[in-house]
Amino acid sequence: MANGANPGNGSSGSEADIETLKAVAFRKVIWRMLPILTLGYVFNFLDRTNIGFAALQMNRDLGLTATQFGWGAGILFIGYCGFEIPSNMLLYRFGARRWIARIMISWGVLSCGMCLVSGPISFYIMRFTLGVAEAGFFPGIAYFLSAWFPAEYRARILSWFLVAIPISSVIGGPLGGMMLGIDGALGLAGWQWLFVIEGFPAVIIGFFVLRLLSDRPQEATWLTPEERDVIIASLENEKREQAIRRLGPALRDVRVWLCTLIYLGFTVGSYGVQIWLPLILKEQHLSDMQIGWISAVPYLAAAIGMIIWARFADQSNRKISNLALCCLLAVIGFLIAISTGRFDLSLFGLTAALVGVTAARAIFWSIPTKFLTGVAAAGGIAFINTIGTTGGFFGPMIVGYMKDRTGSFEAGLLVMSGFLAASVVFSLLLKRIIRDA
Repeated sequence: MANGANPGNGSSGSEADIETLKAVAFRKVIWRMLPILTLGYVFNFLDRTNIGFAALQMNRDLGLTATQFGWGAGILFIGYCGFEIPSNMLLYRFGARRWIARIMISWGVLSCGMCLVSGPISFYIMRFTLGVAEAGFFPGIAYFLSAWFPAEYRARILSWFLVAIPISSVIGGPLGGMMLGIDGALGLAGWQWLFVIEGFPAVIIGFFVLRLLSDRPQEATWLTPEERDVIIASLENEKREQAIRRLGPALRDVRVWLCTLIYLGFTVGSYGVQIWLPLILKEQHLSDMQIGWISAVPYLAAAIGMIIWARFADQSNRKISNLALCCLLAVIGFLIAISTGRFDLSLFGLTAALVGVTAARAIFWSIPTKFLTGVAAAGGIAFINTIGTTGGFFGPMIVGYMKDRTGSFEAGLLVMSGFLAASVVFSLLLKRIIRDA
């Protein structure tokens, strides 16, 4: 601190004073970083999933079949996953602030460029390129937050960051419906306006990231010396389980592989329903605007459920058990959705499934940073996200393929529930290895 005292030493003041300083310091960090990062992730997720609303007009205009749309929606994740680890290693080299800003600016430009697609091939190419531009964003943020917040904060911090996922759909549904409603303005179709209006803000946010973020507490001139020291001390005193610091051992660790399989399972289920939800609702003969508002309801419930569940997981210190319960809720939700012919019960089931998979994300990402640090954290988190995020390709593709084969969405949702059930099993196996999480 300014007087050279260690914030962890009682000689610098009472324990209550230190805890007060710690709370003030972390509150300042939270308000500096989380609003801009969460807003960025809102537009990141809009960028991934607005294709579902665009499809209400775009598939007709471009002549896309359900299978072609499923491939195009999912191929973004092939580009994303293929460049995930290199992107995160470059982030580790150049610093999170610069690299996260670069990602946001490039994906914003390309998202606007989606308005230029004219057929299946250009659709595939633009979606793949967009995935390359986005590569490394989420694992980069997860690594960045682990450099600022000790384990006692991480599930809550990640829940407030990841609340961007359901919030993006809460606002994205009505916004998508409105954008489709300006079809023909200035010679552009409604789906083209949707891509432009939802892509451009990412460019602006990227420049704000350059100005507001600092890579590490040591570089944060906007904190007092005392605040910097108490944050650094909290991170240095953090207890980690058999911490891995090098990338090679991290990629051979059974905990990393179990985390990867868990994430793959609930990512398949998550994107399988999120991409297709507008078209699932379309089968109820609803208007585009009605679909926009009704689709917001499950995501509003998911946002509230995620924050409450992540806070409980932090306080109970039983993150893996709660992760398994989240995935189990999603399984039950999917089964309810496909086992009844009633629209209200099916919507209830899909809402429960979305609460489960959304809460699972926040709790899940607080687990790998418990045993990964340094370059192992940067590369290991990217590896988990790389393999797991292929679920963003397989989920929409499987649902689209099953829709073309069977004529309904029930078979695809049944497959989604199977992937979530596998995540439950792998979570229980992980619990046997990491007993204090």
